[in-house]
Amino acid sequence: MGAPPSRGADRRAVTTPAAPARWRDLLSPALAPRAALVVLGVWLNAADALVTATIMPSVAHDLGGAAYYGWAVAFYLTGSILAGSSTGQLSHRLGLRPAMILAAMAYAAGCALSAASPTIEAFLLGRVLQGVGAGWLVGFCYVAIGVVFPEGLWARMFSATAGVWGVASILGPLVGGIFASAGFWRGAFWMFAAQGGLFAVACLVLLPAVRGDDADVRPMAWRTLAALAAAIVVIAAADVIGGVVAPTLLLTAGVALLALAARVNAWPGERLLPPEAASPVTVAGAGYAMIFAMEVATVVINVYEAAILQSVYRVSPLIAGYAVSVMAVGWTGAAFLVSGQPERRHGAFIVAGAAIIVAGCGLMALAIGRWPLGWIVAAGAIIGAGFGLSWSLATGRILRALPPEDRAIGSAAVPTTQLIGGAVGAAAAGAAANLLGLAQAFTPAHAAAAGPWLFGAFVPVAALGLLASVRLARGPAPPP
Repeated sequence: MGAPPSRGADRRAVTTPAAPARWRDLLSPALAPRAALVVLGVWLNAADALVTATIMPSVAHDLGGAAYYGWAVAFYLTGSILAGSSTGQLSHRLGLRPAMILAAMAYAAGCALSAASPTIEAFLLGRVLQGVGAGWLVGFCYVAIGVVFPEGLWARMFSATAGVWGVASILGPLVGGIFASAGFWRGAFWMFAAQGGLFAVACLVLLPAVRGDDADVRPMAWRTLAALAAAIVVIAAADVIGGVVAPTLLLTAGVALLALAARVNAWPGERLLPPEAASPVTVAGAGYAMIFAMEVATVVINVYEAAILQSVYRVSPLIAGYAVSVMAVGWTGAAFLVSGQPERRHGAFIVAGAAIIVAGCGLMALAIGRWPLGWIVAAGAIIGAGFGLSWSLATGRILRALPPEDRAIGSAAVPTTQLIGGAVGAAAAGAAANLLGLAQAFTPAHAAAAGPWLFGAFVPVAALGLLASVRLARGPAPPP
């Protein structure tokens, strides 16, 4: 350790203004490799949904898993939920470098298991492990931004990670389409397994060795997580059980378990979500309800749109993947338009965005399997635009409605609520497909006939999200 600075040096450090952060500062020899490491970690999660949506028809053809479309997404997201809730604890207890290496190895092992799987059951186990690794990776990458980079560059790094999701919407379908068109869907997972291994090695070289600390670590909400996981598994089980009565009973039991998870979340030590999240009559609760409902309503697009397009419209996996990704493009464009709007207009944009999502879901249900492909692409772009208009503004309004002591957990609860909604929606989409007979016969004629009913079943859920958006937009009730 060197000598302490003199009083004069201290005075100069206080009075001399810091130079503004620039993008080129991230390209310095010391920071560029670490920035690339964070970007790679976020990419491994961001590309997954679009790559998997593109190749799942090939997976189902090889492994006989048409009944498990929803499981492939639901189990991945469930793993992400379980992992994401523990990132803070693990980074404290293990230290950042060991934690990120653990995440990378879990992700790589999950990808390798999916790639080598001889059965659909082994493939799904790999998807769970992928989800755990990816959930940890994203959480640890955001922790790394605050630990590894100077504070003046945090905003630049967060912008860079946001850009990764846009890049993934372009490259994800391309990667999946290339491997699916070549008849080698397993190669996509081998490629991501290799990237996970590369990430682990890079962590050893680029991250500082800082010891973990068990002090002041908040306990994990294991009981809430267990109830959520049970709900998702029970709903997913309705995907593969024949008849009408048994799947209906399983769906009812899944909804009851979701309600139980909301109650358990209010117990001492079970703070996965803020207490307001269980009460949609509050402003924050309405916001979380909106996020949950819209995720449930639209994840069916990621699960089944590419499969129906390939079966009914006879398009290539690449074209089907890009048709799915147009939703992300619409989201990005609309989000840019509202980014500078004053707060007095936020409520109107939130409701308008939610209404546009409902309209897009309705158009998708009318068009899928019946109308030309252009209508389906337009519906996806409309849904994405609705998310872009409302999502960031809704998040801000939720946080402003929470007590100051709950804002940290409230902020983390937004992506957690999205993951929960996505997992529940994926499982419910599979259950609906099972009730419509798609799990038994995914033929072009059957997919064309069942597709509108499958997508239409989730329009009422989107409408519930619209109702919640109205409450969110009204803000707090006026004093008596």
